[in-house]
Amino acid sequence: MDFESVLEKCGSFGRYQFVLLGLYGYTNMLSSLHYFSQTIISFTPPHTCNPSNTPEIYAYANATSSARCSYIEWDPVLQQDQEIKCQSWNFERESGYESITTELEWVCDDAYKLAVGQSFFFIGSVLGTLFFGYLADRIGRLPACMLTTLTGALGDFITSFVSSLPFFSMGRFISGLSTDTQYILMYILVFEYLSPKRRTLGLNMVMAVFYCIGLMISPWLAFWVGTWRNYLWVASLPALGVLCYPCVLFESAEWLLTKRQFEKAAQCLRRIAKFNGRQVDESVFDQFIKFYHEKLNEEQKTTSDTFMGMLRTPRLRKFTIILFIKSMIITVAFDILSRNMEGMGISPFKLFSYTGFTYLPAGITIILFQNYIGRKGMACASLFVGAIITAATGFLVASLNPAEHAVILAFMVGLGRYGGVVAYDAEAQYAAEIIPTSVRGRGMSNIHVVGYAFGFFSSYIIFLGTYYKPLPSIFISLLMFIGAALCLTLPETLHKKLPQTLADGEVFGKGESWYYFPCFKCGRKSIEETPDVAAIVSMENSPTTIVKENP
Repeated sequence: MDFESVLEKCGSFGRYQFVLLGLYGYTNMLSSLHYFSQTIISFTPPHTCNPSNTPEIYAYANATSSARCSYIEWDPVLQQDQEIKCQSWNFERESGYESITTELEWVCDDAYKLAVGQSFFFIGSVLGTLFFGYLADRIGRLPACMLTTLTGALGDFITSFVSSLPFFSMGRFISGLSTDTQYILMYILVFEYLSPKRRTLGLNMVMAVFYCIGLMISPWLAFWVGTWRNYLWVASLPALGVLCYPCVLFESAEWLLTKRQFEKAAQCLRRIAKFNGRQVDESVFDQFIKFYHEKLNEEQKTTSDTFMGMLRTPRLRKFTIILFIKSMIITVAFDILSRNMEGMGISPFKLFSYTGFTYLPAGITIILFQNYIGRKGMACASLFVGAIITAATGFLVASLNPAEHAVILAFMVGLGRYGGVVAYDAEAQYAAEIIPTSVRGRGMSNIHVVGYAFGFFSSYIIFLGTYYKPLPSIFISLLMFIGAALCLTLPETLHKKLPQTLADGEVFGKGESWYYFPCFKCGRKSIEETPDVAAIVSMENSPTTIVKENP
């Protein structure tokens, strides 16, 4: 009797799952406060040069970027105008909020410091995903989830004390260590213990609601506490709540199975049955342990799949490379669409808060349409439509006066953010279903690592806006068009038996046309035309396994 059969008897959508979803929501709120803290602390308000207090001031300027960085002063000795670089600025602080850019005056010639410091956040994300992913395989999903969350909070706390670029970069690096893993490890715990029929609804709706709440309250929280330093303290404090997780959550049973701890896995299921008020005969757990002991004996006769095996055969290699590229594109697009809020004619704090509401309709969109048009259709459409909206936003920013058309620009920013969220959420589930079960954990980790490594450039892409405001939008729209086209080369996963081994993955979706979508009838060959898996294995001498790794 396998894990899913026993979980069904113990309860796959009972009281324990509701508690699990509640803490998953809390983790999503922590994740949103943590990830977007770098946005909240670094908004640059409108500012003007504060020239030296001399009567010879001839003029100093107004609206252009260069005018904010220098002023014109009459030189009585040379009898001519002289351009002088600003040494201080007058900032139009919103509600008196002191950001890091206003306190340390990281503008004009020092504007690069913010981009450099924030880029270390993504360097930390790459190393943190590798380290905590390894740690999760060594000590378990639950303790690793707690450690990564506390590490991110520690990084934010350290950042709140810095006043120079080197220490700011160090603080952002430590903060970035937990960026992906604090969410993904909790996602895995919910994924494993939740009924397959409820996963799409439960995972996406809970994430949409709680992530949305975290985003919408964060700017107002910043106004309330007054300074970026106080905001980091307040945003990091709730992370201490994860210390209570072991009191109500159980370790991943599937992880315990991969570690051959069959009795501990059975004990977790017993406790879930008790929590859910289910009476399960002890013979069920005996059969469960016996099943995996026998499975272990069979596994010892086979060669385990490895992630590098995905690069050895042509179709899996193509899928893997495309997933890597898609992860790069979506990570950068998601980050920039979420952070590029300035110069739209409306307060960036309010715009960030209001457009944060898009996470809720984005989650509902996934629930309503992903099971109808399919994973490929959802991924492709969200990127394609998002690219059009982003390109249109860039065009409007270039041609409209933000002061007169703030509502239109704000609406377009919200639409772009909506498309980015749908694309990000759709990509996560799509990639998890394409990667064979035997290497899914390692595969998802590696794909996220590559995505966050490329996210290093997002701060610099946003910085391009200081030269020409629409440049970030134009750049991102081109990337999203490329991502949409790449989606068409991947197989559909809806209503299919997902690949278990590398051999299964190599023939998965074979016979489909690039234009096949479940809501249409064309583009897919019949099952009879699909090559036999055993034949493919024999021909390519691919290693096989029956090990089931955590998704």
